[in-house]
Amino acid sequence: MVAPVTTPTGRGTPAAPGRGPAAKPWLAWLVVVPFLAYVGIFLVYPTVLVLAGAFQDANGAFTTQNLVALGEGVHLQAFLRSVELSALTAALGAVLGALLSWAVAVGKPRGLLRRVVVAGSGVLAQFGGVPLAFAFLATVGFQGFVTQFLDHQFGIDLFARGAWLFELPGLTLVYTFFQIPLMLIVFLPALDGLRPQWREAVDGLGGTTWTYWRHVGGPILLPAFLGALLLLFANAFSAYATAAALVSQGSPIVPLQIRGALTGEVLLGNENLGKALGLGMVVVVAVAMGLYALLQRRFARWQ
Repeated sequence: MVAPVTTPTGRGTPAAPGRGPAAKPWLAWLVVVPFLAYVGIFLVYPTVLVLAGAFQDANGAFTTQNLVALGEGVHLQAFLRSVELSALTAALGAVLGALLSWAVAVGKPRGLLRRVVVAGSGVLAQFGGVPLAFAFLATVGFQGFVTQFLDHQFGIDLFARGAWLFELPGLTLVYTFFQIPLMLIVFLPALDGLRPQWREAVDGLGGTTWTYWRHVGGPILLPAFLGALLLLFANAFSAYATAAALVSQGSPIVPLQIRGALTGEVLLGNENLGKALGLGMVVVVAVAMGLYALLQRRFARWQ
């Protein structure tokens, strides 16, 4: 039944069918088609090339040797180091970012401190690649001002035990730098979703702060926290530019091994091995993001 439309004279007339936003689906397609084309060209098409190349040898014949190589030697070690680096930085970023989010959430909702921290986190979460690597080199590199200051003023040599900044410990420090603000952006809405009435109900029933977090706040925030942890893991696992700018020799993690396979001049014909490495990364990230989507769906029930 078509709802009547009231005219200025007070008489109701049926609304003309076929008019309104839903009557012109081509307007929606006008917006969707460019987006689908962009996704198809820059996401779907490269993924298909990676998937096809992972099962081809240098002559284009079908083979599974590339995938077998992922579980052997330096490639397996690179995957293990990548998982270790991603898990460690995700854990550090999640814990420190959650504490920072809580400190912001208990403040004034529209206070200056909250606006500054949230705006700064939005910038720092995307601050990576060569600029971030240069910032750390200028700060705690061999000739960084912090390194020189500690050496001249206190006799502390940051590199007494080796060039840690250009190895996994250095990557852990640098990755954690952008993991913490990303955690704040993702986790702060979950803290804002906690209703004051829940805390008041616990207090009214004689509960303590521990009781509230143990039986109410903790269970509600746990899916959001674990989901953010998985997001940080996928973010670190797929990061490339920062590690490429810091590590000039060797390929300790998978993204750098892919670079070596595609651009190396010593061992030629390893392009498909690089695609197999990329396929392995796609699988790991897809699993992490799938679990993240499931946890986000569970958290949405409480909102």
